[in-house]
Amino acid sequence: MRHKIIEVRDRAQLAAFIRFPWQIYRNEPNWVAPLLGEEYKLHNFNKHPFWKHAKAKYYLAVDKGKVLGRIAAIYDSNFISFQKLNWGYWGFFECIENQNVANSLFETASSWLKEHNIEKMVGPMNPSTNYSCGLLIDGFDSPPCIMMTYNLRYYPGLMEKAGLTRAKDLLAWIIDSKKAPERLVKLGQYALKRGNFTIRKLDFSNFESEVESIYSVYNKAWELNWGFVPFTKLEFEKIAKNFKVIADKDILLIAESKGKPTGFSMALPDINQVLCHLRSGRLFPFGIFKFLHYRKKINKIRIPIMGIMESFRNKGIVIALCYKTFMEAYKKNYIQGECSWILEDNDKMNRVLEDIGARIYKIYRMYEKTI
Repeated sequence: MRHKIIEVRDRAQLAAFIRFPWQIYRNEPNWVAPLLGEEYKLHNFNKHPFWKHAKAKYYLAVDKGKVLGRIAAIYDSNFISFQKLNWGYWGFFECIENQNVANSLFETASSWLKEHNIEKMVGPMNPSTNYSCGLLIDGFDSPPCIMMTYNLRYYPGLMEKAGLTRAKDLLAWIIDSKKAPERLVKLGQYALKRGNFTIRKLDFSNFESEVESIYSVYNKAWELNWGFVPFTKLEFEKIAKNFKVIADKDILLIAESKGKPTGFSMALPDINQVLCHLRSGRLFPFGIFKFLHYRKKINKIRIPIMGIMESFRNKGIVIALCYKTFMEAYKKNYIQGECSWILEDNDKMNRVLEDIGARIYKIYRMYEKTI
């Protein structure tokens, strides 16, 4: 197939970049369309706070005006300074089932990164580990949870034949039971009884102060994780405001010791159970009615973040947060809970989840290539 790679330079090309997934996934029932308005905000280099410390080039593969694929090459100065690694990201990848097109996209992205003295490109990052990331390699039979990715089955093959190799696998665990597993109840109650800490719900009447407390814990709790880059204050505030719109205040929990935050758990209703019915990606003018209708039917949550400050680990706080989260969730008629993503080599967290009756039901992969 003859094609060429062009850089996204104007609004029309950006629109083509953003809307391309609707072409790729038009016949895939498990794909969940993102909200177009949110996509445009994320890709606004002038306004979105991520781009205050990062820069990128977006590329399209085209043939006679038809888009065949897309990719972003991303340089995140915060990641490089924090991790002391000359890594760049590739992300927002979508492609038809054609290896030559995929190869061209990766070659173009790696060339731009190499110009910026990047030694290794890692992804998919959309646009970092603080947002959606990873390529689905197992678990194609169901839609993704909120802020998790989905891709077609041939994508892993495109990566491997383009010379990318596995960097790290990310696990999605699920508990799907109409009542709390006995093991979770037993361990959770024991942890709460013996632990020198308390757990409370986030105070929405004092939202800004609560976000400040969580922000301080988040960056400290995750700083040793593979691929981690600290949230900036502006980024964290923006994502907190977005989550506030869909949050269920009963399943946002803070752990405290002597009145100071030591950890937190953020569980969110799986809004993808609503968005899967909005294939256009638009809420207005008519999508809002579907949104309001299906929102009442959400019965699944996702715990995207559970962070404990290092000095308070191994004290039962993780088990206690899991227990309190699921007990509150069951009261609200949520019958499924996804814990994701968890690094494959995070042995402590994976062991906790296995102990409380969770099972791995999706696996995502991060790929890398030395350039």
